[in-house]
Amino acid sequence: MRILISPAKKMISDPDSMEILGLPVFLEQTREILRYLQGLSYESCRKLWGCNDRIARENYERIAGMNLERGLTPAILAYEGIAYRYMAPSVFANGEFAYVQEHLRILSGFYGVLKPMDGVAMYRLEMQAKASVAGTKDLYEYWGERLYREVRGEQCIVNLASREYSRCVEKYLTPEDRYLTCVFGELIGEKVVQKGVYAKMARGEMVRFLAERGAQEPEEMREFNRLGYCFDEKRSDAETYVFLREK
Repeated sequence: MRILISPAKKMISDPDSMEILGLPVFLEQTREILRYLQGLSYESCRKLWGCNDRIARENYERIAGMNLERGLTPAILAYEGIAYRYMAPSVFANGEFAYVQEHLRILSGFYGVLKPMDGVAMYRLEMQAKASVAGTKDLYEYWGERLYREVRGEQCIVNLASREYSRCVEKYLTPEDRYLTCVFGELIGEKVVQKGVYAKMARGEMVRFLAERGAQEPEEMREFNRLGYCFDEKRSDAETYVFLREK
């Protein structure tokens, strides 16, 4: 089982708490993206990042001196978004770190695909950014099939990523692939509606749930009952597991 999750915009640097276990598999591509960013003006970077001046200045200075091989933080500890707070890797037991290292993959516009214990530098680059690296129109075109090829080959790919990132894999799926997306929503009338913050919380909590159980089969996700969510068999099928939350 391969579990996919999105990165987070907010990151921290913590090279001392835990040693990294390796470097990202697409490090050469990351170098190419970094060279592209370093060649942009400040205003071009700010527009690409779509952020305020303070954040843009901070990241512009960061890329100027970025080292992709030293002073790195394990990816799973570097991201600080809502999903990662609910995943709470800082309090994982050793067996849970081993589980996510084997099964979890983080999709990234800058790094492509990350194992949880890969060393990363702090960066800002969303997958949907219009970065014309190596003559491509955007990062989706730049990465192409690479991310799919890196995560395929397992019995099942479990998608806990947002649409921005999951589409990098979905575009290249074949009939032989089993691809299972988890939907965390609420019933509004008869329609299942996902609310961003709650869905992010649940994605992180689901990773923790699977790691604590050492789950090997996607069917084990049906037992997930945290944050008020329960599996809805009636609205689920072989490609989508729906979890409903009481309002």
